[in-house]
Amino acid sequence: MAALYVMIPVAVIVVALAIWLLFWAIDNGQYDDLDSPAHTILFDDEDPSHKAGLAEAERTDRSPRQDEDAPRV
Repeated sequence: MAALYVMIPVAVIVVALAIWLLFWAIDNGQYDDLDSPAHTILFDDEDPSHKAGLAEAERTDRSPRQDEDAPRV
């Protein structure tokens, strides 16, 4: 029974700390951009400004690929 007198206040302190950390992270912008870090794995490390991917996208936007012109059977 004496252990409950110690465990309950410790549990309340841990929960209060977790809530404080959550609000601290939200206020400091930790959850502002959730998509960009997931997309960075797709970029090439040797092209830090990601120019190759942009050039490829512009090239495919201007001219259609040859396999799209041919009808499929």
